[in-house]
Amino acid sequence: MRALLIAGGLLAMFSAVGAAIAQPDVINARREGLRGMGREMEAMKAIADSRGDPRPAAARIEQMTAFFQTFPTRFPEGSGTPTGREPGQTGALPAVWSDNGGFQRAAANMVTQLGALRVAATAGDPAGFATAFQQTGATCGACHRAYRAR
Repeated sequence: MRALLIAGGLLAMFSAVGAAIAQPDVINARREGLRGMGREMEAMKAIADSRGDPRPAAARIEQMTAFFQTFPTRFPEGSGTPTGREPGQTGALPAVWSDNGGFQRAAANMVTQLGALRVAATAGDPAGFATAFQQTGATCGACHRAYRAR
């Protein structure tokens, strides 16, 4: 019985240590993913601003869509306290977890908006792409205002 209690205690301790170690990995992975999304948005801004051919952006938009389809899963419970921007720290506000339904809707809105951006890109419509790009930026901003510390 004593061995079972000791084993249970060790298992709980190692689980807690594993979760503490894993959280910075989750945070760093989502931060890197979001930095990548920012780079993609910058590349698309250049296309929108120049009124260039948006068709080559369609593949990038598909990658962004795949990222945002899994976005809410990148915020497991306990993976955020807005403490700064050092490795292992996050800018996620507590509302990500306390208003998780709203956060999931915001991610779904982004997926929907990326779909509209992709349609404009595939159509080769520079003006439509520029408009859809502005709307995509507004969708990003809405989520940032509600769920991201400044």
